[in-house]
Amino acid sequence: MRLIALILLALVALPANAQSTMSGEEFDAYTQGKTLYYGSGNQPYGAEIYLPNRRVRWSFLDGECKDGEWYEADGLICFTYDDRPDPQCWSFEQGARGLIARFENDPAVTPLYEANESTEEMLCLGPKIGV
Repeated sequence: MRLIALILLALVALPANAQSTMSGEEFDAYTQGKTLYYGSGNQPYGAEIYLPNRRVRWSFLDGECKDGEWYEADGLICFTYDDRPDPQCWSFEQGARGLIARFENDPAVTPLYEANESTEEMLCLGPKIGV
């Protein structure tokens, strides 16, 4: 009986500890003017520069950058890029060490976490020319 009471107490306490999903306004206030580096597991994943007017520049840290924009839809933050107009929607929450991002187009994907913030320019090489 005591074990059941402890389990019920733990379940009741869970919502108080849960982080809430960021709104578009909260996400904009947090990211505006920053370059955030994201990790997945113990590996670097990519970086994004958050520009004015909800514009972004993304890189998988390979020197190739993709320009795009974000918008809020149904409580999610959705990104479209010049070369990929289909929306990529994420839920963001602020954890103890920064943002936690969950890809809502495929919830089985491992969440990304904010690994670092930088004020330095992200490496973007010029467009590929030739063969």
